[in-house]
Amino acid sequence: MGSWRSKLIFILIIFFAGFAAGIYCLAPVPEARAADAEEEGFVYSAFKSDEFAQSFNVKMHRCLDYTKDTTCRAGSYIKQKWNERDRAND
Repeated sequence: MGSWRSKLIFILIIFFAGFAAGIYCLAPVPEARAADAEEEGFVYSAFKSDEFAQSFNVKMHRCLDYTKDTTCRAGSYIKQKWNERDRAND
């Protein structure tokens, strides 16, 4: 790994793999597999709560809404500054 670009790509791959693994662990289990999972041990018993799934879903949607709102405001701010710079250059 020589260049900073290859290091960046490697770090991004590791980050997204970890993020995907985390989401996979937190996702609700389908009812068909729930009966089998009870016999498998602690993993299912820790996350089988419907309340947890609903709470996680609500908080994830709040986070996404906040991200969308912040992105729109940042885009408007950048566009405004860009227009001001263009006017100053003219």
